[in-house]
Amino acid sequence: MANNARFDLGQWLSFVLVLCPLILLKVDGFPVGITYVQDAVAKGAVCLDGSPPAYHLAPGFGSGINNWLIQIEGGGWCNNVTTCLERKNTRLGSSKQMVKELSFSGILSNKQKFNPDFYNWNKIKVRYCDGSSFTGDVEAVNPATNLHFRGERVWLAIMEDLLAKGMKNAQNAILSGCSAGGLTSILHCDKFRSILPSITKVKCLSDAGYFINTKDVSGAQHIETFYSEVVATHGSAKNLPPSCTSRLRPGLCFFPQYVASQIQTPIFFVNAAYDSWQIKNILAPGVADPHGTWHDCKLDIKNCSPVQLKTMQDFRVQFLSAINGLINSPSKGMFIDSCYAHCQTEMQETWLRTDSPVLSKTTIAKAVGDWFYDRSPFQKIDCPYPCNPTCHNRIFDPQGYLE
Repeated sequence: MANNARFDLGQWLSFVLVLCPLILLKVDGFPVGITYVQDAVAKGAVCLDGSPPAYHLAPGFGSGINNWLIQIEGGGWCNNVTTCLERKNTRLGSSKQMVKELSFSGILSNKQKFNPDFYNWNKIKVRYCDGSSFTGDVEAVNPATNLHFRGERVWLAIMEDLLAKGMKNAQNAILSGCSAGGLTSILHCDKFRSILPSITKVKCLSDAGYFINTKDVSGAQHIETFYSEVVATHGSAKNLPPSCTSRLRPGLCFFPQYVASQIQTPIFFVNAAYDSWQIKNILAPGVADPHGTWHDCKLDIKNCSPVQLKTMQDFRVQFLSAINGLINSPSKGMFIDSCYAHCQTEMQETWLRTDSPVLSKTTIAKAVGDWFYDRSPFQKIDCPYPCNPTCHNRIFDPQGYLE
């Protein structure tokens, strides 16, 4: 079971998320070149293969010149030497394999029409090459594998580089991210606040990063085991929020539901209650579905049987239960739609367009902007699927889908 579980959460995710930069290449996007943090190597702050970390920076302009938006790339995790070796020579483990340009759109767009509140900020896309949501730090490097588990050092080195480039003078700052990057923004939110001046307005945003601890369709604790292995492999425990590790096993502190209520810095959660990645890899991973009963349903929610939809409705109830404790916190915002989706801030069509998803007639872009600038709070949870006609439900290509 363990080997199959690793395949689902490691190989499959790595394969699919290699396509992420392609998804972002929209006509409304603009190309941004890569920056390698060469000085980080001397500090041991390196990708899995020992190469320097990297990011893409689009400088701010006009009134946004002292505002900073840090967007952390997603890409799953690796939970042991085998799965980390599988990532080592890909863009998820080596800056040598990263494209030299990324197209910025959605929350990273530089057009006021498409991104009214953040278009002229300094915008940074931090590339993800450590496999631990930037939490690992193991000094020893096995010469047989040459794997470096240094995610926390990478995080610090990139932040130091950005501070030196002007972020130390930030008037406003947001730490954001998608998927595993959304989890990074949760786990590092208070750390991000701590490295900036006290006068800086700092908030965090997690897009599709609220992964929940629940059983799969076979009744196994699939994701809990996987996360515990990630934490053990990368030596992450010492870098997870102490407010959680002082109470629970470190592996559990990779789950936002055990961490989020203790975050002191204001944070906003954008998430689909039927998150397509979580449905595929937490609720119905291949190891829990040996006969492929869920295959067509996971490709397109319209293919789901009544029984499968009931199971997904139950998953939504568990998701809402896991995030429910945040509803009464004035510093927390949330946009929980009922779409079959994963990551909605980086793509223009779901961030802000005439046909974008809305809750209470409000787009994600407006909800986040109103919340950041304290124009109005936003905590909305959608009605159950299929009630929201504005959803952009993901439909996956069977040819690009691995069980």
